[in-house]
Amino acid sequence: MEIDKIALINIKDGQVLSTRSKGKVNYYLPGGKRESEETDEQTLIREIREELCVEIIPGSYKYIGTFKAQSDGMKDGILVKMTCYSAKFKGLLKPNNEIEEIKWLNYADIMTVSAVDKIIFDFLKDKGELE
Repeated sequence: MEIDKIALINIKDGQVLSTRSKGKVNYYLPGGKRESEETDEQTLIREIREELCVEIIPGSYKYIGTFKAQSDGMKDGILVKMTCYSAKFKGLLKPNNEIEEIKWLNYADIMTVSAVDKIIFDFLKDKGELE
């Protein structure tokens, strides 16, 4: 089984924007699950609006990669497939709904993120984007 998620990768000064949900310990890239027939772009726009109170600028998104790993807190064999995009947005970042904290993380913070995010951190570090 695979959980289909869309995520935003936003990098500033060698750090990546991450979020922590209420009651959770690990940080995750902002984003979430696709609803019914949503496109990647529709999912990204909706999830980022719901979680961070900002608006993705239409047409500004760019595919970065798709990554898979064991889903945190799920039984073995349940994978999360994270399709990642960069995008420009307008508005002020503010935690909303289930998001308790927004934090900029660097590579030294890798042990505080989910399994799939660890793979993404390695990818971004190899590309020279994450310090």
